[in-house]
Amino acid sequence: MFRFEMRHLNTRKPRAAGCLACTVLAALLALPFQASGRNYPAKPLRLIVPYPPGGGTDLLARPIAQKLGESLGQQVIVDNRGGANGTIGMDLAAKAPADGYTLVLALTAQLAMNPAIHKNLPYDPVRDYAPVTLLGTTPYLLTVHPSLPVKSVRDLIALAKARPGQLAYSSSGNGGIPHLAGRMLEGMAGITMVHVPYRGGGPALVDLIAGQVQLNFAVIPAAKPHVEAGKLRAIAVTTAQRSKAAPGVAAIGETLPRYEVSTWFGILAPARTPASAIGALNREIVRILHLPEMQDRLPVGFAPIGSTPEAFAGFIRKEIAKWAKAIRESGIAVD
Repeated sequence: MFRFEMRHLNTRKPRAAGCLACTVLAALLALPFQASGRNYPAKPLRLIVPYPPGGGTDLLARPIAQKLGESLGQQVIVDNRGGANGTIGMDLAAKAPADGYTLVLALTAQLAMNPAIHKNLPYDPVRDYAPVTLLGTTPYLLTVHPSLPVKSVRDLIALAKARPGQLAYSSSGNGGIPHLAGRMLEGMAGITMVHVPYRGGGPALVDLIAGQVQLNFAVIPAAKPHVEAGKLRAIAVTTAQRSKAAPGVAAIGETLPRYEVSTWFGILAPARTPASAIGALNREIVRILHLPEMQDRLPVGFAPIGSTPEAFAGFIRKEIAKWAKAIRESGIAVD
């Protein structure tokens, strides 16, 4: 009887069981990528760059976005949202849907420095984002307008001491790394200069070229073309040792021991973005960073790294502690 009922069950409802299986399979296939990742991405992605076009961050974002789009089979649109030292773009990314279709390319300034400078920051660098990968690092280039009679850091220090408070340096915004680089130079050299903040590195360079300010700290890829064109003069890199990306240019550390400033870049998504999307993006971006053909497309001076999301998360926490200490010691005002 028992066997008969089992045979009966197995032969009586094959269609129902089959339909049930089909229904379950169809439902699974219809689930969004959050569950399976099979259909991701199904539409274009947006990569927010928290600076205006033309700066070093923008120059890094565009080749990565293009190659990532080719790899994913969907366009990756670069969305420049400059202002407030990247705060506007970061806030926009934090509030975007956590669906895997919004990314942000952030720097040391947004993730590690802003928290120590701004009391009422509209985003939390740890809580509001899902790290994807650490992209790499780059030093800054200290450049001056050709009319300024200096060719070295020693010359600049001597001139600044002779003209206290008369030399102005532009930066990508209050509290950013170029701002801190200038404050560190002032403090370690015993000089006083005027800080002129802009909405991004691009506009800051434009006014330096126009002679509205006398010097600037910019990432090498953004400043180097203007140096080569004779519109600016490079006098030092902001590292302890010279950089291969700026042959023949001295390091500030040669004149001021212990002086060293550089920046790092990373890609993040809004918090709670599905792990399947984060994993897919991480694999592709890390692979792209190390493609032979990308070496000529990435900005000059940029040293690619590529990391796991977990390693990047730990790195961010350590950098927050490091820069909080540096900012306290620099005397940059906290709002």
